[in-house]
Amino acid sequence: MAENRASRYGEGVPCWVDAQLPDVEAGKRFYGELFGWTFEEAYGGSTWALRNGEPVAALARKADGRLPTVWTAYFATPDIEGLADRVWAAGGQVVTAPVPVGDLGRAALVTDSEGAVFGLWQPGTHSGFGRRHEPGTFAWAELYVRDTDAADTFYGGLFHEALFGPEARPDFGRALVSDVFPAEMPPHFLVHFAVADRDAVLGTVHRLGGRVQAPLFEASYGKVAVVTDNQGASFALLER
Repeated sequence: MAENRASRYGEGVPCWVDAQLPDVEAGKRFYGELFGWTFEEAYGGSTWALRNGEPVAALARKADGRLPTVWTAYFATPDIEGLADRVWAAGGQVVTAPVPVGDLGRAALVTDSEGAVFGLWQPGTHSGFGRRHEPGTFAWAELYVRDTDAADTFYGGLFHEALFGPEARPDFGRALVSDVFPAEMPPHFLVHFAVADRDAVLGTVHRLGGRVQAPLFEASYGKVAVVTDNQGASFALLER
């Protein structure tokens, strides 16, 4: 389903993803071939990835080489300060306080009560995904945790309407870390991108220098392959 830039996302709905990479040009080559993305320069030296002319993600150069090479999911909110306060009150942490991103909006990084990092986004001129739920675009975010009851309490309180409201169509879920990853893997969100043919796209991942991180499996929301790009950022391929 195509969605234009003016579309709005309710609080608690995943609305954007970005990758922090050592080499953005290498990232453009990898994801451009993998997903058919084109690119345009954006605020602060970051690069927007476009699918059929609409924004679907951003690539940015890591400011510090000690930071992880990672994809981050951002959740929409009309009040980023208020939501950051609620994250803290629920047992999470505010890693990066809300800051303006030009006139695009305001962003913050936070963790849940187990330490999984996610972003908050209060829109200005940029609401988030221009396209999603189609090949080469965001499809799902899975939270891998050690304590599912704690996750249910944290996110159920934080994003109740998005998860359980009368019009809720959640784009994220949660599972035990040990379902897919080694038990020592820290809690984290895994960004999923839709593909029409998981196995065919896996072949392209290998050819471009990426690798399979976890065995292929079937989830309640589709066929999944967890991979890393050629710089070590993890993400998943999802065939519905």
